[in-house]
Amino acid sequence: MHKKTTLLGASMACLGYFGIKWGSRLLFNRVFDSALKKIMTDMYDENIWELVSAATRIGPQNIVETNLRAERGELINRPLGSPKKFPSLDSVMFNIAQLAVLPTPVETPVDTSVVIGKKAKKPFKISLPMMVSAMAYGEALTADAKWALAKGASMAKTAVCSGEGPFLPEERKAADIFIYMYNRGDWNRDEEIIKDCSGIEIQFGQGALGGAGHILHAKTIDKELRKALKYPKGKDAVVHSQQLNVQNPADLPKFIDKLKEISGGVPVGVKLAAGKFLEKDLEIACQGGADYVVLDGAEAGTKGSPPILQDDFGVPSVFAIPRGAEWLYKTGFNKSVSLIAAGKIRTPGEVLKALALGADACYIGSVVLFAMTHDQVLKALPYEPPTQVVWYDGKHKGRFNKKKAAQTLAKFFLSCKAEIEVGVKSLGKKTIHEVDRDDLFSIDETVARGLKIPMAYEPSH
Repeated sequence: MHKKTTLLGASMACLGYFGIKWGSRLLFNRVFDSALKKIMTDMYDENIWELVSAATRIGPQNIVETNLRAERGELINRPLGSPKKFPSLDSVMFNIAQLAVLPTPVETPVDTSVVIGKKAKKPFKISLPMMVSAMAYGEALTADAKWALAKGASMAKTAVCSGEGPFLPEERKAADIFIYMYNRGDWNRDEEIIKDCSGIEIQFGQGALGGAGHILHAKTIDKELRKALKYPKGKDAVVHSQQLNVQNPADLPKFIDKLKEISGGVPVGVKLAAGKFLEKDLEIACQGGADYVVLDGAEAGTKGSPPILQDDFGVPSVFAIPRGAEWLYKTGFNKSVSLIAAGKIRTPGEVLKALALGADACYIGSVVLFAMTHDQVLKALPYEPPTQVVWYDGKHKGRFNKKKAAQTLAKFFLSCKAEIEVGVKSLGKKTIHEVDRDDLFSIDETVARGLKIPMAYEPSH
Protein backbone atom coordinates (compact mmCIF):
# COMPACT_ATOMS: atom_id res chain seq x y z
CA MET A 1 0.00 0.00 0.00
CA HIS A 2 2.80 2.31 0.94
CA LYS A 3 4.60 1.66 -2.39
CA LYS A 4 1.43 2.38 -4.33
CA THR A 5 0.89 5.65 -2.46
CA THR A 6 4.48 6.70 -3.09
CA LEU A 7 4.18 5.82 -6.78
CA LEU A 8 0.92 7.72 -7.07
CA GLY A 9 2.42 10.75 -5.36
CA ALA A 10 5.44 10.73 -7.65
CA SER A 11 3.19 10.41 -10.68
CA MET A 12 1.03 13.35 -9.57
CA ALA A 13 4.12 15.46 -8.89
CA CYS A 14 5.50 14.60 -12.32
CA LEU A 15 2.22 15.48 -14.01
CA GLY A 16 2.04 18.70 -12.02
CA TYR A 17 5.57 19.69 -13.04
CA PHE A 18 4.92 19.08 -16.72
CA GLY A 19 1.53 20.74 -16.44
CA ILE A 20 3.09 23.89 -15.01
CA LYS A 21 5.93 23.73 -17.55
CA TRP A 22 3.68 23.41 -20.59
CA GLY A 23 1.07 25.74 -19.17
CA SER A 24 3.62 28.46 -18.56
CA ARG A 25 5.08 27.93 -22.03
CA LEU A 26 1.63 28.29 -23.55
CA LEU A 27 0.91 31.44 -21.53
CA PHE A 28 4.28 32.98 -22.39
CA ASN A 29 3.75 32.14 -26.08
CA ARG A 30 0.35 33.88 -26.13
CA VAL A 31 1.67 36.98 -24.31
CA PHE A 32 4.72 37.13 -26.55
CA ASP A 33 2.67 36.74 -29.73
CA SER A 34 0.19 39.40 -28.58
CA ALA A 35 2.94 41.89 -27.71
CA LEU A 36 4.85 41.24 -30.92
CA LYS A 37 1.69 41.60 -33.00
CA LYS A 38 1.02 45.03 -31.43
CA ILE A 39 4.57 46.14 -32.27
CA MET A 40 4.12 44.86 -35.85
CA THR A 41 0.67 46.44 -36.43
CA ASP A 42 0.24 49.55 -34.21
CA MET A 43 1.04 52.92 -35.76
CA TYR A 44 4.09 54.68 -34.29
CA ASP A 45 2.10 57.15 -32.19
CA GLU A 46 0.70 54.18 -30.24
CA ASN A 47 3.62 51.78 -30.61
CA ILE A 48 5.92 51.03 -27.65
CA TRP A 49 8.75 50.54 -30.17
CA GLU A 50 8.88 54.32 -30.38
CA LEU A 51 10.82 54.18 -27.09
CA VAL A 52 13.38 51.78 -28.59
CA SER A 53 13.75 53.95 -31.68
CA ALA A 54 14.18 57.12 -29.61
CA ALA A 55 16.59 55.45 -27.19
CA THR A 56 18.72 54.26 -30.09
CA ARG A 57 18.86 57.76 -31.54
CA ILE A 58 19.24 59.77 -28.33
CA GLY A 59 21.01 57.14 -26.23
CA PRO A 60 19.91 55.50 -22.95
CA GLN A 61 22.54 57.51 -21.00
CA ASN A 62 21.17 60.79 -22.33
CA ILE A 63 17.57 59.77 -21.61
CA VAL A 64 18.41 58.87 -18.00
CA GLU A 65 20.34 62.10 -17.44
CA THR A 66 17.64 64.19 -19.12
CA ASN A 67 15.16 62.81 -16.63
CA LEU A 68 17.54 63.42 -13.70
CA ARG A 69 17.92 67.04 -14.76
CA ALA A 70 14.15 67.40 -15.17
CA GLU A 71 13.57 65.87 -11.75
CA ARG A 72 16.15 67.85 -9.77
CA GLY A 73 16.52 71.19 -11.53
CA GLU A 74 20.14 71.45 -10.37
CA LEU A 75 23.63 70.33 -11.25
CA ILE A 76 23.90 66.55 -11.52
CA ASN A 77 27.09 64.57 -10.90
CA ARG A 78 27.92 61.33 -12.69
CA PRO A 79 30.26 58.83 -11.02
CA LEU A 80 33.34 57.10 -12.46
CA GLY A 81 33.83 59.03 -15.68
CA SER A 82 32.34 59.35 -19.14
CA PRO A 83 30.73 56.45 -21.05
CA LYS A 84 31.62 58.27 -24.27
CA LYS A 85 33.92 56.37 -26.63
CA PHE A 86 36.98 58.54 -27.20
CA PRO A 87 39.87 57.62 -29.52
CA SER A 88 41.89 55.41 -27.22
CA LEU A 89 44.83 53.12 -26.60
CA ASP A 90 42.57 50.25 -27.75
CA SER A 91 43.46 51.19 -31.33
CA VAL A 92 47.20 50.86 -30.67
CA MET A 93 48.91 47.49 -31.19
CA PHE A 94 52.39 46.13 -30.43
CA ASN A 95 54.85 44.47 -32.79
CA ILE A 96 55.69 40.76 -32.37
CA ALA A 97 59.33 39.71 -32.05
CA GLN A 98 60.04 36.34 -33.71
CA LEU A 99 62.51 36.36 -36.66
CA ALA A 100 63.18 39.91 -37.88
CA VAL A 101 63.52 40.73 -34.18
CA LEU A 102 64.16 37.85 -31.80
CA PRO A 103 62.08 37.55 -28.61
CA THR A 104 63.81 37.67 -25.24
CA PRO A 105 64.58 34.26 -23.69
CA VAL A 106 61.93 33.21 -21.19
CA GLU A 107 64.38 32.94 -18.27
CA THR A 108 65.63 36.54 -18.72
CA PRO A 109 64.62 38.87 -15.86
CA VAL A 110 62.76 42.05 -16.83
CA ASP A 111 63.26 45.38 -15.08
CA THR A 112 59.87 47.03 -14.45
CA SER A 113 61.01 49.52 -11.79
CA VAL A 114 60.63 53.28 -12.16
CA VAL A 115 62.23 56.23 -10.36
CA ILE A 116 59.92 59.23 -9.89
CA GLY A 117 61.63 62.59 -9.48
CA LYS A 118 64.76 61.88 -11.53
CA LYS A 119 66.72 64.89 -10.25
CA ALA A 120 64.96 65.40 -6.92
CA LYS A 121 67.00 65.30 -3.71
CA LYS A 122 64.89 62.36 -2.47
CA PRO A 123 63.40 60.52 -5.46
CA PHE A 124 61.28 57.45 -4.82
CA LYS A 125 61.33 54.12 -6.62
CA ILE A 126 58.35 51.86 -7.47
CA SER A 127 58.60 48.22 -8.50
CA LEU A 128 56.21 48.52 -11.45
CA PRO A 129 54.98 51.45 -13.56
CA MET A 130 51.53 51.53 -11.91
CA MET A 131 50.45 53.62 -8.92
CA VAL A 132 47.16 54.13 -7.08
CA SER A 133 45.60 57.36 -8.29
CA ALA A 134 44.28 60.15 -6.09
CA MET A 135 41.01 59.21 -4.40
CA ALA A 136 39.68 61.31 -1.55
CA TYR A 137 38.80 60.20 1.95
CA GLY A 138 35.39 61.51 2.99
CA GLU A 139 34.51 63.10 -0.34
CA ALA A 140 34.58 59.64 -1.91
CA LEU A 141 35.99 56.70 0.06
CA THR A 142 35.81 55.36 3.60
CA ALA A 143 38.82 55.22 5.92
CA ASP A 144 38.88 51.42 5.54
CA ALA A 145 38.94 51.69 1.75
CA LYS A 146 41.78 54.22 1.87
CA TRP A 147 43.73 51.97 4.25
CA ALA A 148 43.24 49.00 1.91
CA LEU A 149 44.49 50.98 -1.09
CA ALA A 150 47.59 52.08 0.81
CA LYS A 151 48.32 48.64 2.24
CA GLY A 152 47.74 46.86 -1.08
CA ALA A 153 50.03 49.32 -2.88
CA SER A 154 52.71 48.79 -0.24
CA MET A 155 52.50 45.01 -0.56
CA ALA A 156 53.14 45.43 -4.29
CA LYS A 157 55.94 47.97 -3.65
CA THR A 158 54.26 50.86 -5.38
CA ALA A 159 52.85 54.26 -4.41
CA VAL A 160 49.47 55.64 -3.41
CA CYS A 161 48.22 59.24 -3.68
CA SER A 162 46.11 60.70 -0.88
CA GLY A 163 43.59 62.56 -3.04
CA GLU A 164 42.07 65.94 -2.24
CA GLY A 165 40.23 64.84 0.91
CA PRO A 166 41.47 65.38 4.47
CA PHE A 167 44.70 63.74 5.62
CA LEU A 168 44.16 60.27 7.07
CA PRO A 169 46.89 59.17 9.53
CA GLU A 170 46.03 55.46 9.21
CA GLU A 171 46.43 55.69 5.43
CA ARG A 172 49.88 57.21 5.88
CA LYS A 173 50.91 54.45 8.30
CA ALA A 174 49.81 51.77 5.83
CA ALA A 175 51.63 53.35 2.87
CA ASP A 176 55.34 52.75 2.32
CA ILE A 177 55.37 55.25 -0.56
CA PHE A 178 52.87 58.05 0.13
CA ILE A 179 52.17 60.94 -2.22
CA TYR A 180 50.36 63.81 -0.53
CA MET A 181 48.03 65.83 -2.74
CA TYR A 182 48.26 69.56 -2.03
CA ASN A 183 44.68 70.25 -3.06
CA ARG A 184 42.82 73.43 -3.94
CA GLY A 185 41.09 73.56 -0.56
CA ASP A 186 42.45 75.01 2.67
CA TRP A 187 42.67 71.97 4.97
CA ASN A 188 45.60 69.94 6.32
CA ARG A 189 48.39 72.39 5.61
CA ASP A 190 50.44 71.22 8.60
CA GLU A 191 54.18 71.08 7.97
CA GLU A 192 54.28 67.75 9.82
CA ILE A 193 52.21 66.19 7.01
CA ILE A 194 54.45 67.63 4.29
CA LYS A 195 57.58 66.43 6.08
CA ASP A 196 56.23 62.88 6.34
CA CYS A 197 55.56 61.98 2.71
CA SER A 198 57.39 60.48 -0.25
CA GLY A 199 56.10 63.00 -2.77
CA ILE A 200 53.87 66.07 -3.02
CA GLU A 201 51.36 66.62 -5.81
CA ILE A 202 49.98 70.11 -6.41
CA GLN A 203 46.44 69.90 -7.76
CA PHE A 204 45.59 72.27 -10.61
CA GLY A 205 43.12 70.16 -12.60
CA GLN A 206 41.91 66.66 -13.33
CA GLY A 207 40.47 64.98 -16.39
CA ALA A 208 36.91 64.51 -15.18
CA LEU A 209 36.63 67.99 -13.62
CA GLY A 210 39.00 70.25 -15.52
CA GLY A 211 39.84 73.16 -13.26
CA ALA A 212 36.31 73.50 -11.89
CA GLY A 213 35.83 73.97 -8.16
CA HIS A 214 33.14 72.37 -6.03
CA ILE A 215 31.67 72.63 -2.55
CA LEU A 216 31.05 70.04 0.16
CA HIS A 217 28.27 71.76 2.07
CA ALA A 218 28.43 71.91 5.85
CA LYS A 219 25.15 70.04 6.30
CA THR A 220 26.63 67.01 4.51
CA ILE A 221 29.82 66.94 6.61
CA ASP A 222 29.46 64.57 9.55
CA LYS A 223 31.34 64.75 12.85
CA GLU A 224 34.08 62.33 11.80
CA LEU A 225 34.86 64.14 8.56
CA ARG A 226 34.67 67.56 10.23
CA LYS A 227 37.27 66.42 12.77
CA ALA A 228 39.57 65.26 9.96
CA LEU A 229 39.16 68.60 8.17
CA LYS A 230 39.70 70.47 11.47
CA TYR A 231 36.69 72.61 10.62
CA PRO A 232 34.24 74.31 12.99
CA LYS A 233 30.58 73.37 12.74
CA GLY A 234 28.76 75.12 9.90
CA LYS A 235 31.76 75.67 7.62
CA ASP A 236 31.62 74.43 4.01
CA ALA A 237 34.59 72.57 2.53
CA VAL A 238 35.44 74.43 -0.68
CA VAL A 239 37.71 73.06 -3.41
CA HIS A 240 38.51 76.28 -5.25
CA SER A 241 38.90 76.57 -9.01
CA GLN A 242 42.40 77.94 -8.55
CA GLN A 243 45.25 76.74 -6.36
CA LEU A 244 45.24 79.19 -3.44
CA ASN A 245 49.03 79.42 -3.41
CA VAL A 246 49.33 80.01 -7.16
CA GLN A 247 47.05 82.83 -8.19
CA ASN A 248 49.50 83.72 -10.96
CA PRO A 249 51.91 81.46 -12.91
CA ALA A 250 54.76 83.55 -11.53
CA ASP A 251 53.86 82.28 -8.03
CA LEU A 252 54.61 78.64 -8.89
CA PRO A 253 58.43 78.55 -8.61
CA LYS A 254 58.41 80.07 -5.15
CA PHE A 255 55.65 77.70 -3.99
CA ILE A 256 57.43 74.59 -5.30
CA ASP A 257 60.71 75.70 -3.70
CA LYS A 258 58.90 76.17 -0.38
CA LEU A 259 57.42 72.65 -0.51
CA LYS A 260 60.81 71.15 -1.40
CA GLU A 261 62.42 72.96 1.51
CA ILE A 262 59.78 71.88 4.04
CA SER A 263 59.73 68.27 2.82
CA GLY A 264 63.49 67.91 2.70
CA GLY A 265 63.60 67.46 -1.06
CA VAL A 266 60.96 64.88 -1.98
CA PRO A 267 59.65 65.06 -5.57
CA VAL A 268 57.10 67.84 -6.03
CA GLY A 269 54.76 67.35 -8.96
CA VAL A 270 51.75 69.03 -10.53
CA LYS A 271 48.50 67.44 -11.64
CA LEU A 272 47.04 68.81 -14.88
CA ALA A 273 43.98 68.02 -16.94
CA ALA A 274 45.13 67.54 -20.54
CA GLY A 275 43.73 70.43 -22.58
CA LYS A 276 44.31 72.35 -25.78
CA PHE A 277 47.10 74.39 -24.16
CA LEU A 278 48.83 71.28 -22.81
CA GLU A 279 52.31 72.37 -23.90
CA LYS A 280 51.94 75.84 -22.37
CA ASP A 281 50.76 74.32 -19.10
CA LEU A 282 53.77 71.97 -19.16
CA GLU A 283 56.13 74.86 -19.78
CA ILE A 284 54.85 76.76 -16.75
CA ALA A 285 55.01 73.63 -14.57
CA CYS A 286 58.49 72.55 -15.64
CA GLN A 287 60.05 75.99 -15.57
CA GLY A 288 58.46 76.37 -12.15
CA GLY A 289 60.58 73.48 -10.87
CA ALA A 290 58.20 70.50 -10.95
CA ASP A 291 59.89 67.09 -10.57
CA TYR A 292 57.01 65.27 -12.21
CA VAL A 293 53.82 66.04 -14.11
CA VAL A 294 50.56 64.08 -14.07
CA LEU A 295 48.64 64.40 -17.34
CA ASP A 296 45.03 63.36 -16.77
CA GLY A 297 43.22 62.55 -20.01
CA ALA A 298 39.62 63.36 -20.87
CA GLU A 299 38.48 59.81 -20.01
CA ALA A 300 39.44 60.10 -16.34
CA GLY A 301 36.96 59.18 -13.61
CA THR A 302 36.01 60.68 -10.26
CA LYS A 303 33.48 60.15 -7.46
CA GLY A 304 31.12 62.52 -9.28
CA SER A 305 31.30 65.44 -11.70
CA PRO A 306 28.96 67.18 -14.18
CA PRO A 307 28.49 65.14 -17.39
CA ILE A 308 29.45 68.16 -19.50
CA LEU A 309 32.97 68.15 -18.02
CA GLN A 310 33.33 64.39 -18.54
CA ASP A 311 31.96 64.23 -22.10
CA ASP A 312 32.93 67.53 -23.72
CA PHE A 313 36.20 68.79 -22.22
CA GLY A 314 39.82 67.75 -22.53
CA VAL A 315 42.24 65.78 -24.70
CA PRO A 316 41.98 61.97 -24.72
CA SER A 317 44.89 60.13 -23.09
CA VAL A 318 46.02 58.51 -26.35
CA PHE A 319 46.92 61.97 -27.70
CA ALA A 320 47.82 63.70 -24.42
CA ILE A 321 50.59 61.24 -23.51
CA PRO A 322 52.68 61.56 -26.71
CA ARG A 323 52.13 65.33 -26.85
CA GLY A 324 53.42 65.67 -23.31
CA ALA A 325 56.33 63.29 -23.88
CA GLU A 326 57.33 64.98 -27.13
CA TRP A 327 57.37 68.42 -25.52
CA LEU A 328 59.48 67.18 -22.61
CA TYR A 329 61.93 65.57 -25.05
CA LYS A 330 62.24 68.63 -27.31
CA THR A 331 62.88 70.95 -24.37
CA GLY A 332 65.21 68.57 -22.54
CA PHE A 333 62.98 68.44 -19.47
CA ASN A 334 62.57 64.68 -19.96
CA LYS A 335 65.97 64.31 -18.24
CA SER A 336 64.66 65.82 -15.01
CA VAL A 337 60.85 65.62 -15.09
CA SER A 338 58.90 62.35 -14.83
CA LEU A 339 55.71 62.03 -16.87
CA ILE A 340 52.82 60.17 -15.24
CA ALA A 341 49.90 59.24 -17.50
CA ALA A 342 46.34 59.01 -16.16
CA GLY A 343 42.83 58.70 -17.51
CA LYS A 344 41.12 55.35 -18.21
CA ILE A 345 44.31 53.32 -18.16
CA ARG A 346 42.98 49.94 -17.10
CA THR A 347 45.15 47.04 -18.20
CA PRO A 348 48.81 45.95 -18.29
CA GLY A 349 48.70 46.33 -22.08
CA GLU A 350 47.48 49.91 -21.84
CA VAL A 351 50.17 50.70 -19.27
CA LEU A 352 52.88 49.36 -21.59
CA LYS A 353 51.43 51.36 -24.50
CA ALA A 354 51.51 54.53 -22.38
CA LEU A 355 55.18 53.85 -21.62
CA ALA A 356 55.89 53.27 -25.31
CA LEU A 357 54.36 56.69 -26.02
CA GLY A 358 56.69 58.35 -23.53
CA ALA A 359 55.19 58.09 -20.05
CA ASP A 360 57.39 57.02 -17.14
CA ALA A 361 54.52 55.53 -15.12
CA CYS A 362 50.71 55.47 -14.90
CA TYR A 363 48.11 56.25 -12.30
CA ILE A 364 45.32 53.67 -12.06
CA GLY A 365 42.00 54.77 -10.54
CA SER A 366 38.62 53.13 -11.18
CA VAL A 367 40.14 49.72 -11.95
CA VAL A 368 41.87 49.47 -8.56
CA LEU A 369 38.46 49.88 -6.93
CA PHE A 370 37.23 46.84 -8.87
CA ALA A 371 40.40 44.91 -7.98
CA MET A 372 40.22 45.86 -4.33
CA THR A 373 36.52 45.09 -3.85
CA HIS A 374 36.75 41.89 -5.96
CA ASP A 375 34.00 39.53 -4.73
CA GLN A 376 33.05 41.91 -1.90
CA VAL A 377 30.80 43.71 -4.41
CA LEU A 378 28.38 40.80 -3.90
CA LYS A 379 27.59 42.35 -0.52
CA ALA A 380 25.89 45.21 -2.38
CA LEU A 381 24.65 43.54 -5.57
CA PRO A 382 22.04 43.15 -7.00
CA TYR A 383 20.05 45.84 -5.19
CA GLU A 384 22.78 48.49 -4.86
CA PRO A 385 25.77 49.56 -7.01
CA PRO A 386 29.02 47.76 -6.11
CA THR A 387 30.65 51.00 -4.97
CA GLN A 388 28.28 51.07 -1.98
CA VAL A 389 30.82 48.94 -0.08
CA VAL A 390 33.55 51.62 -0.33
CA TRP A 391 31.83 55.03 -0.66
CA TYR A 392 31.98 57.11 2.51
CA ASP A 393 28.19 57.30 2.53
CA GLY A 394 27.74 53.77 1.15
CA LYS A 395 24.93 51.60 2.51
CA HIS A 396 27.18 48.54 2.82
CA LYS A 397 30.46 50.16 3.90
CA GLY A 398 30.26 48.42 7.29
CA ARG A 399 30.55 45.03 5.57
CA PHE A 400 33.84 45.87 3.82
CA ASN A 401 36.81 43.67 4.79
CA LYS A 402 39.85 45.93 4.45
CA LYS A 403 42.51 43.25 4.97
CA LYS A 404 41.04 41.05 2.27
CA ALA A 405 40.78 44.07 -0.02
CA ALA A 406 44.46 44.93 0.46
CA GLN A 407 45.45 41.38 -0.43
CA THR A 408 43.37 41.26 -3.62
CA LEU A 409 44.72 44.65 -4.71
CA ALA A 410 48.30 43.48 -4.17
CA LYS A 411 47.59 40.32 -6.20
CA PHE A 412 46.15 42.48 -8.99
CA PHE A 413 49.32 44.57 -9.16
CA LEU A 414 51.58 41.52 -9.07
CA SER A 415 49.56 39.90 -11.86
CA CYS A 416 49.83 43.11 -13.94
CA LYS A 417 53.59 43.19 -13.34
CA ALA A 418 53.90 39.61 -14.63
CA GLU A 419 51.92 40.51 -17.78
CA ILE A 420 54.06 43.59 -18.43
CA GLU A 421 57.16 41.41 -18.15
CA VAL A 422 55.75 39.01 -20.75
CA GLY A 423 54.92 41.95 -23.01
CA VAL A 424 58.46 43.34 -22.78
CA LYS A 425 59.98 39.94 -23.62
CA SER A 426 57.58 39.56 -26.55
CA LEU A 427 59.08 42.75 -27.98
CA GLY A 428 62.59 41.30 -27.69
CA LYS A 429 63.54 43.63 -24.83
CA LYS A 430 64.69 43.36 -21.22
CA THR A 431 63.36 46.50 -19.55
CA ILE A 432 60.29 48.70 -19.79
CA HIS A 433 62.58 51.65 -20.52
CA GLU A 434 63.51 50.12 -23.89
CA VAL A 435 59.89 50.07 -25.09
CA ASP A 436 59.16 53.00 -27.41
CA ARG A 437 57.01 54.25 -30.26
CA ASP A 438 58.87 52.12 -32.81
CA ASP A 439 57.20 49.08 -31.20
CA LEU A 440 53.72 50.35 -32.12
CA PHE A 441 51.31 50.48 -35.03
CA SER A 442 47.60 51.31 -35.20
CA ILE A 443 44.34 49.93 -36.53
CA ASP A 444 42.74 53.41 -36.60
CA GLU A 445 43.63 56.11 -39.14
CA THR A 446 43.11 59.05 -36.79
CA VAL A 447 45.16 57.51 -34.02
CA ALA A 448 47.94 56.55 -36.45
CA ARG A 449 48.20 60.12 -37.75
CA GLY A 450 48.00 61.61 -34.28
CA LEU A 451 50.73 59.36 -32.86
CA LYS A 452 52.86 59.34 -36.02
CA ILE A 453 52.93 55.56 -36.12
CA PRO A 454 52.16 53.28 -39.10
CA MET A 455 48.84 51.66 -39.86
CA ALA A 456 48.56 47.89 -39.60
CA TYR A 457 48.15 47.58 -43.41
CA GLU A 458 51.37 49.49 -44.14
CA PRO A 459 54.49 47.36 -44.81
CA SER A 460 57.47 47.92 -42.56
CA HIS A 461 60.63 49.42 -44.06
